[in-house]
Parts: sequence; structure tokens; C-alpha cells
Amino acid sequence: MKRAIDVPPFGELADPRVLAELAAAAEERGWDGFFVWDHILHRSPAKAIADPWIALAAVACATNTVRIGPMVTPLSRRRVQKLARETVTLDVLSRGRLTLGVGLGSTRNGEFEPFGEVTDPRERAQLLDKGLADLTRYWSGDFEPAPVQRPRIPIWVGGEWPYRRPLERALRWDGYFPTGLPGPDALAEVTAKIRQARPADLPFDVIVDLPPDEDTGPWERAGATWSVTDFGLQPSRAEVLAVINNGPS
Repeated sequence: MKRAIDVPPFGELADPRVLAELAAAAEERGWDGFFVWDHILHRSPAKAIADPWIALAAVACATNTVRIGPMVTPLSRRRVQKLARETVTLDVLSRGRLTLGVGLGSTRNGEFEPFGEVTDPRERAQLLDKGLADLTRYWSGDFEPAPVQRPRIPIWVGGEWPYRRPLERALRWDGYFPTGLPGPDALAEVTAKIRQARPADLPFDVIVDLPPDEDTGPWERAGATWSVTDFGLQPSRAEVLAVINNGPS
């Protein structure tokens, strides 16, 4: 199982230079990925928030091997043609290290209604599916340059457990990031469904977010291929760096 750092670019971490510094330290300590949240607004105590794409560009320039990406970006509030340009540019900049995390997003944080974004979950789901179809069309030749990665940039789909449709959507792509899992037994049920639905020789990632002190062993045995370390809403630079320095094991 691969291990990653996953941080909200809030508060002290709203400075892209701090995120780049943390990502470089994570790479040096042997972590496999460095991911950031994608939000316009968030609930208290988050106030200062960095743009994830500019932050990830800084991270890409400060690192050489870790996988990077947004976890996750809601396509319903994005212009997909702009996202196509951003993702390809970041894939080129990182020399093929981008993973695109996508999902419906949440209306709990007040970042949809104030800006006239779609709030109905069914409509957001339709926009997500259409956005993914459009995005992959742009990647596959409608736009130049093409992504570095072949056949394309990997896509992980996030969704709240135990809803069925996010998993069904994820099975059409490259990974599933279920949130709200009560424990490894629930994950084992999810991975059993994945094995039934996808050929064994077709790569597919299963991602879990765990607090820094969680034993990852049961989750790996349940089928997780990635564990991303979750620090909550307002981690300090020192808190994240201490976990990074302890190493992924």
C-alpha cells in the first residue's frame, strides 16, 4: 500500500511555499504522494484558503517523484475546458505525476450557493459525468499538448459510503476514494464488489483517508492500495512536518 500526505491548503498552509516545502520533505522521507484539498470557501475555522492548482504547481517544481493532485475537485463548478488546460499543464510540469481526484463536492461548506453554482446532487452528478467525458476528449487529441501520461491522467472518484452510484461511477475510471467508512470491514465489502466488477489485470486504486496514528495494516488487508493521511481542517505546518518526518511506515 502506498502512503500519501493529504492537506487542506488552509491557514498556515495557504502559502504555496509552505506546501512546496512540506512536499519536498515528504518526498525525502519516502512518502509516495502529496495531495491538497480543492475549495473556494470552507466552514470555520478555515478562512485563509489557497488555490489548489497554483499550490500544486509549486509542489510540482519542488519535487521529482511523489504523485500529486487535488483530492477532490468538484467538476460541477469548473469550466471543463479550463480544467483540461490546467491538468495537462500540471502533468507536463510534474513530468507525469498528476492524479485527478474528482467528486460531487459538498454543499455543507457554503461554496456553491453564494456563487450561483448547482446545488442539486443529481444535477451535479450529471455535470460530473459529462465533465469527465469532455475532459478525456480534450486530453485525447482535441487539445494540444496531450498529457504526459498514457493512456491519460489517472482519475480517482470520491464518494460517500455507502452510496452505490459513486462506486459505479468510479468503476469506469481508475480509482475509488470512499469517505465515511466505519472501518476495514466496510472497505472489504467495497473491494469485493470491485473485484467482481473489474478484470483482475486492470489496475484500479482504492484510497482511504486515515488519521496520522491509525494502524494501516487492517485497511491494507481489506484491499486499500493507497492510504492518505488526514490532518483535519486546520493543521499547522509543524504538525504536518512532524508526521512527515516520522516517515510513511
